Amino acid sequence: MAHIEISSGLPGISGLMAQRPDTGAVLSQLAETLLRSGASPLSRGERELIAAYVSRLNRTEFCAGSHGAFAAAQLEGGAELVAAVLKDVDGAPVGPLLRSLLRVAAEVQAQAAPVSGEAVAAARAEGATDDHLHDTVLIAAAFAMFNRYVSGLATEAPADPAYYEGAAERIVERGYGAAAG
Repeated sequence: MAHIEISSGLPGISGLMAQRPDTGAVLSQLAETLLRSGASPLSRGERELIAAYVSRLNRTEFCAGSHGAFAAAQLEGGAELVAAVLKDVDGAPVGPLLRSLLRVAAEVQAQAAPVSGEAVAAARAEGATDDHLHDTVLIAAAFAMFNRYVSGLATEAPADPAYYEGAAERIVERGYGAAAG
């Protein structure tokens, strides 16, 4: 049960955004910019995968489930690829650049400190540009905040994967302004 009353009955951040449209609109726009509309060398699916990975590391199942489904809907390899990354990034069938960026994201998730020079050098060795590093760090940092918002208020996370698959259809088609994720 959530720590606050969520009158919409919606789970996770969706309920929080509906409860407080003043902050919800700003958070939706942030997600839209970071994950969909902003210029980035990362595909939408890769950005969603970073969000899902950070959310899994933070043990925020609603966000890991949501953004995992959003990534799966936009990446070749779909749900199997996402599950592999969330289980073991080192053994997952992703390219070396994305793997190195996921490691950068994990460092951001772990502590509010500079990413190690080793992680940055490894990402650069795989072709990461300043924009790759910027976007990865910003997505990881934003999801540390989103995850703490969702988890801190003990919101519900649906157990049925169909919930997340339905949300993925809406997000992929219409974006975050039309449906909370």
